[in-house]
Amino acid sequence: MQKKPVCVVTGTRAEYGLLRPVLQKLRQSKTAEPRLVVTGAHLSVQFGNTVQEIEADGMPIDARIPILKFGVDSSLATARTVSYAMRCFTEYLAARRPDAMLVLGDRYEIFAAGAAAALLGVPLVHISGGDVTVGAADDWFRHCLTKMASLHFPSCETYARRVIRMGEDPATVENVGGLGDENLRSMTLVPRAALAEQIGFDLARPYALVTYHPETVGGASPVEQFDALCAALADCGLAAIFTKANADAGGAAINARIESLCAAHPEKYAAFASMGVLRYLSAMKYCAVVAGNSSSGLAETPSLGVPCVNIGDRQKGRIVCANVICCRADAQSIRAALRTALSPAFAQTAREVKSPFNGGDTSGRIVRRLEQFLASDAPGRPKVFYDGEDWSAAEHA
Repeated sequence: MQKKPVCVVTGTRAEYGLLRPVLQKLRQSKTAEPRLVVTGAHLSVQFGNTVQEIEADGMPIDARIPILKFGVDSSLATARTVSYAMRCFTEYLAARRPDAMLVLGDRYEIFAAGAAAALLGVPLVHISGGDVTVGAADDWFRHCLTKMASLHFPSCETYARRVIRMGEDPATVENVGGLGDENLRSMTLVPRAALAEQIGFDLARPYALVTYHPETVGGASPVEQFDALCAALADCGLAAIFTKANADAGGAAINARIESLCAAHPEKYAAFASMGVLRYLSAMKYCAVVAGNSSSGLAETPSLGVPCVNIGDRQKGRIVCANVICCRADAQSIRAALRTALSPAFAQTAREVKSPFNGGDTSGRIVRRLEQFLASDAPGRPKVFYDGEDWSAAEHA
């Protein structure tokens, strides 16, 4: 039987780290064939040229679609990038005609790819819908993808219910848990001493694992917010490992600040465009606190029982577990939150947290359901807005 091609799109290091087990299982499928399309920050030297991590995994790449020709430092640049990316993905899909497109998350390049697929009638399959993030344009990119998608894999029951309330048929929505949580349960993390040697940084002392992205709605200054975080880290006497900001407007300015800080204090701070998923999660396991505004702080730290300080509004609206302290993006608030997070009492609270994102064999569940979807007549059926059980009962009375 000829395998059915599934286009899988990745544009960032974090997204690829989550998609990696799905891709590995798709490669073993007897009915589906992954065609990996690499785009966005992966192909940018400025953001670490992280396509090299994909190549190092031996993952076949069907196409490379560079889209960051307009820069990343303004909303106008983002708008132009989305327009250009839609054009590029339209040409790719028209030429390759996959049986489905699989995407994860909420970024603008994924929105562009999904929109191109929807316009060409390529069924869209969406991982991690139903989240809410008030402080980022990602929030509406994600919901647009949900409305274009025919099959949904949210990461917890709360998010699954939200997808259904958006008018998606419950038969197309499956809570599979979080891929980040699955990574933590399935990977053998690097021992502390070996990790310290690999990254050239002393991990015996307390340190923060920091990722800070720009807030892309609300007009906040990303540099001012990041400077406030750095001031709070210094006041608390914490060393830090920084993973650089992503390709959003303001991300380059944050990364320039990180580079200057690490150059001035190499004994105290280290920075990486990408650590790779294994080293990143290992660094998370041994840190005193995860700080910043990355989704991994909310979605993955509960599985390790690590304290997290979530700063500002970028992730506002997501589920917040008891190991996470949310605070405003000013130095005084961040400092107070860090000091609480570093206390023995809070560390004990963090260790006792249970993650809501444990779905078991998350990647396996995604692949098996995708195989069923491809084998059915569902890809050819038009989407119907779901109005709830009462509406359905009335229609069929």
